[in-house]
Amino acid sequence: MRRRNRGLALLALLALTGLAAGYRATQLPITLVLAGESREIYTHQPTVELLLADLEIPLREEDWLSPSPETLLTAGMTVQLTPARPVLFMVDGREYLRYVHGGSPADLLAEEAIYLRPHDTFMVRSPLASDPPGTRFRLVVDRALPVVLVAGAVQTTFYTSAATVGEALLRKGIELYRADRLFPAPSTPVQSGIRIRLERSVPVRVQIDGHTIRTRTHRDRVGEVLADLGILLNGLDYTTPALTATLGENTEIRVHRVTESILVEQSPIPFEAVWRPDPNMELDHRGITQEGEPGVLEHRIRLRYDDGELVERRVEGELVVQAAVDRVMGYGTKVVVRSLETPSGVVEYWRVFRVLATSYSAATAGVPKSSLSYGYTATGVKMRDGIVAVDPYMISLGTNLYIPGYGLGLAADTGGSIGGKRIDLGYSDEHLQLWYSWVDVYLLTPVPGQINYLGP
Repeated sequence: MRRRNRGLALLALLALTGLAAGYRATQLPITLVLAGESREIYTHQPTVELLLADLEIPLREEDWLSPSPETLLTAGMTVQLTPARPVLFMVDGREYLRYVHGGSPADLLAEEAIYLRPHDTFMVRSPLASDPPGTRFRLVVDRALPVVLVAGAVQTTFYTSAATVGEALLRKGIELYRADRLFPAPSTPVQSGIRIRLERSVPVRVQIDGHTIRTRTHRDRVGEVLADLGILLNGLDYTTPALTATLGENTEIRVHRVTESILVEQSPIPFEAVWRPDPNMELDHRGITQEGEPGVLEHRIRLRYDDGELVERRVEGELVVQAAVDRVMGYGTKVVVRSLETPSGVVEYWRVFRVLATSYSAATAGVPKSSLSYGYTATGVKMRDGIVAVDPYMISLGTNLYIPGYGLGLAADTGGSIGGKRIDLGYSDEHLQLWYSWVDVYLLTPVPGQINYLGP
């Protein structure tokens, strides 16, 4: 039984193989050239159209096919198909697809009877993923529309194919700044005859605290710009130009930070030296009865700084913190009468001091003999031995004197060169002796009622 089944299977296989060989022998060999690529195929289809359908190759009206679809196939025939490629047109707000065989974008526009007016533009863009497979490109035509631009006092009209106001100005080469004012907004769609108003901002530089801030503004005054930037003035701070100044082109504003401080300085007050009589001190004796001490003067000084630089130093007040103490020089007023042994006997004197003594006579006094005053002293006394010329401030006229080496004398004359610690000893012409030496002069009693206590 098994041998019989195996025999039947073998006969069936031989029959199928014969059928396949016969089917293959009846196919027509065809050369198919698709989009420039050639391949050999076998088919039982009778026509070109049915061949392409059998191969699931779509056929469009715009495709180039040779021979025609209804042509009967023959062995060895070449079928050539050049499919048209899709191009997406976007014109006048409408989007549509065309299948074409090459050609430049300008040629394709001409084929579609799409004509560009002055200022119109067209762009060739890459296809999107959602576009049909094989799409060559997107051809976009932007129609230019008239736009009126008002910038300040200037009004101009230009044409643009931009979609929005902002893009239209950008294509026009007009740069917008954040502080500019634009009406309508940049995102507004462009319509024919749209009116655009542009209020330009101006550049401003602000120098503050060692830094420079560059900004733009449509404000008119300095103070408004600083307010926009959040810059506050404190106390004595000020600006150049002033807060109320009007802005110009490329205005530079400088904020001056002003600070003040109080400085306290002390300076010495010099003491003075004063003379005061001392009744307990002997005449012609002197001494310091009180030492001097400088005082202290305090100055209150206001310092003003402009951006850290000292610009003003002003004394606002002075205060004597410690008064100066005078140095007191005491001079004696106590008169002591003493005795002195002289060749002429004992004399009493109440004062003695040392002077430079010179000598003179009537003939050497410088008065001509023809003068009526020749031989007379300043007090009217006739010139003789014992007359002494003195400085009346030092020795009162009429005072009796004793000069060692000269003897007793009377202060009865003055002289132009006689002053201070200087006396001139008088002689008669026949007894004249020349003097030029320092000697003691004794002022004899009685003690006068008025005394020059300061003395020499």
